[in-house]
Amino acid sequence: MPQIVIENLFNLRINSISIHRKVIEIIHENGIDWMHACGKKGRCTTCKIILKSGEDNLSPPTKSELDFLEQGRLKAGERLACQAELPAGEIVVRVGKFNKFPHIEYSE
Repeated sequence: MPQIVIENLFNLRINSISIHRKVIEIIHENGIDWMHACGKKGRCTTCKIILKSGEDNLSPPTKSELDFLEQGRLKAGERLACQAELPAGEIVVRVGKFNKFPHIEYSE
């Protein structure tokens, strides 16, 4: 069963009964606000996740993600939540400093 742990949201654990879902879909389906500006199309980086562990549990980077890496808009260890699929296993992520919402309390 796919599981997402969001470190700087007090180690919030999100379980999904669905497999092969985009990370952002799993997060939103569980009532958690996660920034996205382009309609989840992989055209911006507002939904990026900082991956702390579980990289092998995600789908390979998409063309959009590879382009952003090449441009320096994503760094190693960062993925787009709207592009990365979580087929199974656990990932541990963080919300980036510039991707935080002002109405949500974050832990550090």
